[in-house]
Amino acid sequence: MYNKKRYNIIGVMSGTSLDGIDLALIEFWLEAEKWNFEIKECETISYSKDWQEILKTAVNFGQAELQKLNIEFTKLLADVICEFINKNNLENITAVSSHGHTILHRPAEGLTLQIGNLPQLSKLCHQKVVCDFRIQDVMLGGQGAPLVPIGDELLFGEYDYCLNLGGFSNISFNKDAKRIAFDISAVNTVLNFYSNQLGFDYDDCGNISKTGEIDSELLAELNDLEYYKKAFPKSLGMEDVRDTLLPLINSYSIATEYKMRTFVEHIAFQIAAVLPEKKHSILITGGGVYNDFLIERLKWLSPNSHIIIPEPKIIEYKEALIFAFLGLLKLRGEINVLSSVTGASRDHSSGNVFE
Repeated sequence: MYNKKRYNIIGVMSGTSLDGIDLALIEFWLEAEKWNFEIKECETISYSKDWQEILKTAVNFGQAELQKLNIEFTKLLADVICEFINKNNLENITAVSSHGHTILHRPAEGLTLQIGNLPQLSKLCHQKVVCDFRIQDVMLGGQGAPLVPIGDELLFGEYDYCLNLGGFSNISFNKDAKRIAFDISAVNTVLNFYSNQLGFDYDDCGNISKTGEIDSELLAELNDLEYYKKAFPKSLGMEDVRDTLLPLINSYSIATEYKMRTFVEHIAFQIAAVLPEKKHSILITGGGVYNDFLIERLKWLSPNSHIIIPEPKIIEYKEALIFAFLGLLKLRGEINVLSSVTGASRDHSSGNVFE
């Protein structure tokens, strides 16, 4: 069944930026041993203020609260997926492939939790579901992240680097005939936090950040954090924002705009630090692409980067697209997680299949 020529898979992604739930129906097909795709339908369903607040604070929940939240979030996901299917009159769906929403990510402790990946999701949607892609990798000694690089390799291989600017920035590229990828720094998890303090959902185009000034001492402290000295594979989670970044930034008695301006410089500096001096092409996606000021600072700090910003569908739905692709590879019994990226003991085909 899964060796057919065309597949219709709904990719579902909820990122740490809390923008909402991204859904995309993707048609995939193999041609001359190369994967091709078309985004047929796509939509982002925003979270209510209540859900945003719950997901922001869930990192502090106890076990019983998390179990209850997992059930409730699975129901929410199911409702959103069913509405997407019905509204667009979708038929002949191969599967729904869902990332869920990351609440805890401490791979060094063998712990990662993405809620919304319960078997009930399949029953509630009346669809085959592939989900929970991270846990197997953590059990194999890996970071459980990032998972997108297999899609970067097979769907966007014409670019030297693929950079995502979401809740965190992450990058993937080929080195010594292996795909390498890692989280670089926090992005919208921090910028949105301070935008919220000023009464905004996010920093539109970077217009708030650019009114501030850089605090050189804070910038130096941020750039000196231990994480940046670690070799890859490595990944970041909301715990790092809560326990390290926000306490450090808040220890400075400066205006919120100054904190944001300093952090934008920090983001751009850390991205530029991992890019080579030689000319290269870099595909940038994720909500951070719309932060014109951040992109301007990155261009300034990395002048040899030929930055490609694709069409809006790719910018906004690349992760949903690639999680759909991960689900497809799982159904075909093919590798969808690379040990060179996560540090796991071996390449593997990850995810649970419910039907």
